[in-house]
Amino acid sequence: MSYSRKGNCERSISSSADAVEVFRAHFDADEMDYRESFFALYLNQANKVLGIKKISECGISSTLVDVRIVMQAALLCNASAIIVAHNHPSGNLKPSSCDIKMTSQIKEAAKILSLNLLDQVILTSDSHFSFADEGLM
Repeated sequence: MSYSRKGNCERSISSSADAVEVFRAHFDADEMDYRESFFALYLNQANKVLGIKKISECGISSTLVDVRIVMQAALLCNASAIIVAHNHPSGNLKPSSCDIKMTSQIKEAAKILSLNLLDQVILTSDSHFSFADEGLM
């Protein structure tokens, strides 16, 4: 198991824009419009970045996310909170029913472990959609 603190360990996250900036530094910009990837950002109680982990990278229109992998990394880095993100190569920012279901599953798993899922962010090459900003968390 590994995760990266690459340049972010003193970084505080106070908005979806802060999280998006960190995620964009880790997503492969050349693949943003081509292949879907899913990352998790792990935070301490002060919302400072502990690390980021690529959870999956799959096809053009979907990616498989194992909630246990998201939680394993959270426990190993002693996270208090999690923000997850994935990209939509189609350029469509609207969450799919699968996105909503996956977010709900991660949120429930986090709650059982006394962790907070703060946000799920959908990225495109030029924009983003935040579940928290839209009142969906």
